[in-house]
Amino acid sequence: MEGLQTAATEYSLADGQQFHLIANSVAKLLETARRELGRDQEAAKASLVTASHILQAEIDRCSGANGASRGGLAAWQIVRVRAYIDSNLHRTIHIGDLSGIARRSKAHFSRKFKLAVGESPHAYVVRRRLERACHLMMTSAAPLSEIALSVGFSDQAHLCRLFRQAFGQSPANWRRERGVPGEGGSRTGLDGNIP
Repeated sequence: MEGLQTAATEYSLADGQQFHLIANSVAKLLETARRELGRDQEAAKASLVTASHILQAEIDRCSGANGASRGGLAAWQIVRVRAYIDSNLHRTIHIGDLSGIARRSKAHFSRKFKLAVGESPHAYVVRRRLERACHLMMTSAAPLSEIALSVGFSDQAHLCRLFRQAFGQSPANWRRERGVPGEGGSRTGLDGNIP
């Protein structure tokens, strides 16, 4: 009986932690969409679509839909994998880590993830890193080199190459077009002279 109560407590703690993780993710996405609505409608739309997917997956999980969506992973697997990716963008994410979370082999996970999400795990991680980089470029004046490292790119050049492929321009130009101060801002010292 005592073991059953311990298992129930652990389950409710894990379920509560998952709820808070999902709620925080959705809240951040909605806040980003609200801020971006007037400046960058594509970024706002991407945030809303991601929030919608997370909520739908959680609704499916809570309603007992244990089947796979569109022949892919089960809703609980998608939610856990997405949450893991979003909380670990700053570090290297291996396919073995993701497949372990989903409790599938690497090959099976990769196939089913692509079916469920519409892109490979690697492409999804790169897209999420670029989205987070965009968010950081809009909300902070941190240099691109710091932003690149904080979202898991090996260096600024890596960020710039993938950003240019995705958006057709450099991150610095993208940032400048939106009027966000970045590393190209004021470089004068305290005495007003350029160092």
